[in-house]
Amino acid sequence: MKQVVIAGCGDVGIALGLKLLAQGWQVYGLRRDPAQLPEGILPIAADLTGADKPADWPVKVDYLVYCPAAGKRDPELYQRLYVDGLEHVLGWIKDSGQRLSYLLQVSSTGVYAQTEGEWVTENSRALADSPTGEKLLAAEDVALRSGVPASVVRLAGIYGPGRNRLIEQVRNGLHVPAEPPQYTNRIHRDDAAGLLAHLLGLADRKALLAPCYLGVDDDPASLFEVTSWLAEQLGTSLQADAPGSTRSGSKRCSNELARETGWQPEYPSFREGYAELLKA
Repeated sequence: MKQVVIAGCGDVGIALGLKLLAQGWQVYGLRRDPAQLPEGILPIAADLTGADKPADWPVKVDYLVYCPAAGKRDPELYQRLYVDGLEHVLGWIKDSGQRLSYLLQVSSTGVYAQTEGEWVTENSRALADSPTGEKLLAAEDVALRSGVPASVVRLAGIYGPGRNRLIEQVRNGLHVPAEPPQYTNRIHRDDAAGLLAHLLGLADRKALLAPCYLGVDDDPASLFEVTSWLAEQLGTSLQADAPGSTRSGSKRCSNELARETGWQPEYPSFREGYAELLKA
């Protein structure tokens, strides 16, 4: 049975774990409070920022998915969680005499600093212009220089069940200017999990994977387009005198490389994904 540790097993990690369980994998979920893990995902209680190997570390680990979530933009926390934490887990694997078949390290499209609506691919320059973005690039470097076969998956803004912030902002009359267009990129939580599961399946079949993939839907859209559509669905309107969006940057991320592997999003644009959320 294929065994995978999902380190930082939160919202995306749980969705991934459930997909892998359905495919016959043995799934371990590592988090500080594993009591919240669903039935079937085997718990590992650990703080990734600490160096001590957890007492319940598995005897066998074939695959590692490193996908913690910091919860706030704090460079020091990013260093401890994304960089030092990944080094800790790789150290636990080495100390246990285990040999990983593959590592997926989950990163963010926030490592790109493009602001003029440019199209971005895996080959575009990643020149993070924020301290937290720089830490994510450092974590990617740890993964790709680990000596373990590895790929980095840069996810765009994740939305889905329980992630209703933009909906609530629009409901309250968010102000978003139409010009200049501020392009945004997103991926539904289930599509993010689906992409990770798909890449693990390819790795298990010994397919040659690229060092980096962008996890985004098919339709990078301007924030004005997204919020205007949401306002129409909600029966409200954007307000010129309401608080404005605090989002920065403007780029259009391409999922062409991920699609070339055979993956395709269940929610190809914000319309399908948000329509489901609004129904629920």
